[in-house]
Amino acid sequence: MADFTPKQTVHELNKYIIGQAEAKKAVAIALRNRYRRSQLSPELQEEITPKNIIMKGPTGVGKTEIARRLAKLVKAPFLKVEATKYTEVGYVGRDVESMVRDLAECAIRLVKEEKTAEVRYKATATAERRIAKVLAEMKKEERGELSKELFEQNLVDDIHAGKYDNTMIEIEVDDVPKPLELSPGSGAAIDLGSIFNGMGMHKKKKRKISVSEAKNLIIAEEADKLIDNDAVTAEAIRRAENDGIIFIDEIDKIAGKGNQGADVSREGVQRDILPIVEGCTVMTKYGPVKTDYILFIAAGAFHVSKVEDLIPELQGRFPIQVELKSLTKEDFINILTQPQNAITTQYSALLAVDNIDLHFTKDAIEKIAEISEDINATSEDIGARRLHTVMERLLEDISYNAGGNDYPVIQVDVNAKYVEEHLENITKNRDLKKYVL
Repeated sequence: MADFTPKQTVHELNKYIIGQAEAKKAVAIALRNRYRRSQLSPELQEEITPKNIIMKGPTGVGKTEIARRLAKLVKAPFLKVEATKYTEVGYVGRDVESMVRDLAECAIRLVKEEKTAEVRYKATATAERRIAKVLAEMKKEERGELSKELFEQNLVDDIHAGKYDNTMIEIEVDDVPKPLELSPGSGAAIDLGSIFNGMGMHKKKKRKISVSEAKNLIIAEEADKLIDNDAVTAEAIRRAENDGIIFIDEIDKIAGKGNQGADVSREGVQRDILPIVEGCTVMTKYGPVKTDYILFIAAGAFHVSKVEDLIPELQGRFPIQVELKSLTKEDFINILTQPQNAITTQYSALLAVDNIDLHFTKDAIEKIAEISEDINATSEDIGARRLHTVMERLLEDISYNAGGNDYPVIQVDVNAKYVEEHLENITKNRDLKKYVL
């Protein structure tokens, strides 16, 4: 987090997200303020809470992607939830506290992956030695005059080189029971695997699998032995509390005072979300998690309802509001060409598998962008997702007729004329129901 100034954060986001400068600026500042807070005295830290953000804008313009890329950039626990999935207290359904428990799970996975990477070399060496012992028993007739130790070491070298990846072996691995959840959605669970491990009861089971599969299983098993799970939990809770980002999508769907669904009021869900955003302590199976310093980013189209339709208390907890604009022709052109792994690059790579050398001319890119903008303006505005719709239709014939990688490489140039011919029907009829994601 200390490595990125707001300008540097925006620069990184620009690699993946076109336009929406205001939104990227807001999240970049929010991120930097977290680092700034961490440098203050504990007394002052207690007083400074994240400035939560509401993003307004149509679907497909980059709201979720901005938050997701931001979290990935700083390796922060990130969770995307939909406000419409929750029900108010007293109704059967998913309670709002579950978002904090899910964030804790994300943090556990993130930290565990990092700790596993640190011990992977040692775990791999152990795994290869265990597999070598099994192979040595299978191939004992091939040992000849070699000592058992030298024979096994030669096998270790071959395993490391991948020589036996497809060889089938029978090996014992840990049989760890899944955590038993006491009440669905409650977060209360009994981790039977941890109990048995703590008692020294490692139940094993035999499996007949390939060496490559066995290697991955044993690496995970050995890494788990090398990792201090208590330290993982402590670090994960710290990150969830101080670095966690919860993205609440479709918050506009629960806006509207006095509006009620079949069983649950929208206002009731808002009031249940309020203490989570304000700051409270939620019990998880890993221990208590404070929400005071979690960054909440809410998003919605707000076509029908307005931000002002949210209850005042909740509005007050989202002091920063940014509006994301509908995408223009120029935006579509940039999306097609500029980001890392742009859409055109993705489709070219996909078809290259079947020996299709696909190229898009400049006028073809412009025509695709023009058509996408026009369809969004005259039908449902689904933002950048429209490009996937259009590209699937445009490349349908090429993709279907690809001969496969047994055929010679064929170069295909997609120009404006090709685009017009293959998208003629949808530009006339605007009937994209079959392709809408």
